[in-house]
Amino acid sequence: MTTAQNAVQDYYPSRLAAPSGPVDRPHPTVWGARTSGPFDEAALSSYEDKGFHIEEGLITPAHVQNCWSEVERLAADPELAKSELIVRERGSDRVRSIFSVHEVSPLIDKLIRTPRILNRARQILGSEVYVHQSRINCMPGFAGTGFYWHSDFETWHAEDGMPFPRAVSMSIALTDNYPFNGGLMLMPGAHRTYVPCVGETPEDNYKSSLQAQRIGVPSEDAVTQLAYEFGIEQFTGPAGSALFFDSNSIHGSANNITPYPRANIFVVFNSVENTLAEPYAGTRPRPNHLGNRDFTPLTPQTGTPFE
Repeated sequence: MTTAQNAVQDYYPSRLAAPSGPVDRPHPTVWGARTSGPFDEAALSSYEDKGFHIEEGLITPAHVQNCWSEVERLAADPELAKSELIVRERGSDRVRSIFSVHEVSPLIDKLIRTPRILNRARQILGSEVYVHQSRINCMPGFAGTGFYWHSDFETWHAEDGMPFPRAVSMSIALTDNYPFNGGLMLMPGAHRTYVPCVGETPEDNYKSSLQAQRIGVPSEDAVTQLAYEFGIEQFTGPAGSALFFDSNSIHGSANNITPYPRANIFVVFNSVENTLAEPYAGTRPRPNHLGNRDFTPLTPQTGTPFE
């Protein structure tokens, strides 16, 4: 369904009544000047071609430890436990995600404002940026369940009203990412293809989709076609490594049946020239901790613990 506000032109239709073929993305991946930030030409070319880039050693082991201690503090906070900010694994009490971490944690707020991080997002998006969403993703040993193949932009477009894929996600590993403990898988180059999804969006879909997404995911046929065309790579590496990936990257993860937990800080930077309208699925906007409607640009903060 398309609302009147969004009826002028929807380049990325989804939540359709019947299957539709993939759409070639008409918008760029890198929006800014190639010399306007910390990424070098090789990193930007990798990001543009694959839809993602891995930056090893973005934060130091000491910084990782500080962030891990912060995750433990937030997970044990009794006030947060009463809120919607903490999502738990289906069938257990284990923490799956903690949302709005840049708002509830001064430490993580300082992290994302560190110039070498913030300026990377500005460089890719070619503008000032704000936080569309932030969270801690946890994949506890033996109990962590994966995320099915999807494009984040499809959900942000349909359920939050993000007009274009002019957003970049940053995932900082707080634990070592192995090929076997539920590491994120991505299809390099598939970010240039938008896959419309079938199915009407239920009201308050987020209440179930954050545990197991069923609406807004591509069909098995579409996933198969993309996988054979583009292949699959995985984000692996030591704690402190960071993955920057385009909002329309097709990605997913498997369950973690190993004893090795996996956790990461996940921040979505959106361009201030790409602010949210009404959801394109015709539903009510999701809560602010999922689709932030405070579009105030982030300001760099020097002298932080992460410099």
